[in-house]
Amino acid sequence: MEKYVQAEEALKVIKPGHRVFVHGGAATPHFLLRKLTELSADLYDVELMSISLQGEAPFTDKKYKDNFKINSLFVSANIREAVNDGRGEYIPAFLSEIPGMFRKRVLPLDVALVQVSPPDKHGFCSLGTSVDIALAAVQSAKYVIAQVNPKMPRTLGDGILDIKRFDALVAYEEELAQIPTTDPMPEIAMRIGSHCAQLIEDGATIQTGIGSIPDAVLANLTNHKELGIHTEMFTDAILPLVAKGVITNQHKKKYRGKISTAFMLGTRKLYDFVDDNPSVAVLGIDYVNDPSIIRQNPKVVAVNSAIEIDITGQVCADSLGTYQYSGVGGQVDFMRGAALSEGGKPIIALPSLTTKGVSKITAFLKPGAGVVTTRAHTHYVVTEYGIARLYGKNMRQRAKALIDIAHPNHREELEKAAFERFRNYQFERSTY
Repeated sequence: MEKYVQAEEALKVIKPGHRVFVHGGAATPHFLLRKLTELSADLYDVELMSISLQGEAPFTDKKYKDNFKINSLFVSANIREAVNDGRGEYIPAFLSEIPGMFRKRVLPLDVALVQVSPPDKHGFCSLGTSVDIALAAVQSAKYVIAQVNPKMPRTLGDGILDIKRFDALVAYEEELAQIPTTDPMPEIAMRIGSHCAQLIEDGATIQTGIGSIPDAVLANLTNHKELGIHTEMFTDAILPLVAKGVITNQHKKKYRGKISTAFMLGTRKLYDFVDDNPSVAVLGIDYVNDPSIIRQNPKVVAVNSAIEIDITGQVCADSLGTYQYSGVGGQVDFMRGAALSEGGKPIIALPSLTTKGVSKITAFLKPGAGVVTTRAHTHYVVTEYGIARLYGKNMRQRAKALIDIAHPNHREELEKAAFERFRNYQFERSTY
């Protein structure tokens, strides 16, 4: 029997002190969150747990600081202020390991709030745009509330669930969060994308994220052949390559012939493309981001970004000093998986400068900065000035390679810092 109720009735199950999972990305259940915030008078110390929420987050208003506590597994823009001023917390975690934290009750869930497609004729709904960690949340939470939304695409893969799996259903139609592709493409991003494309061979399996640089990488692949996609995030920028026949997925070992992903974030065009599309498999992130799975595909190229990188190859990708900006995410999962893949290439791609003209290649990371990707994981670094190959190079050689792709205005100061740090090192020969 279908358990459709009003949101207020469904949400009454949430009690003070409960830990509540909130579906993330484009699947963020905004209606349920608005209604939950309206019920705040009867709630305190309710812990909200998620990755990368999109759109409005009314519960972050300072007047609700005693009602809701954010405990985020990946800090998105709408909760960033709350996390950094003490009204929330951040849990560093590899995306691939989060489902296990739910299932093993390292992070036991009282309630899960998710958004799903309407049931099909057999009574099955889909987790739609975000299966990622949501599947494990649904499977392990004591009580599951689903916002049933006709705007949610019915994606195929791990996220198909019997409607009986949900304890309460709330019918509400609203548009999903949307993020367009970068247009027009910045010149610097296109130069970075062009360098990255040089490292990608025909038949490779690609992982990229979201933003101008990943979009530019994909835009530079129109002349490539027989590429595959195995990526945690699927965006609109992949669609032109599908339409051109560049992406065939024919060489993949895992989900051959299909795009495999854990979640998608883009525009309505993307959501319509994946709706009931058997060529797209939307899977749990403990599978998609598992390095032992990633490595089985051929020539995996993982393109990830950074906030800053020091001259030894240490990558900070989640914080500005002590200011928490995002999260560990899946960067290390894919950097390691790509490195282990036959012919694979893990790439860190970033502009040489911040918008304020500060070098992103630095002598030292800012105090308090988190090292997401270690220097041992870092093989290739790309800026608009070229490609630095760090794999197999010693510390002094790494510094030289990175300084060569830094912005020209900052190379002299970086060279001075490298000399101060490495002047006592002696080498019989150099390989750079």
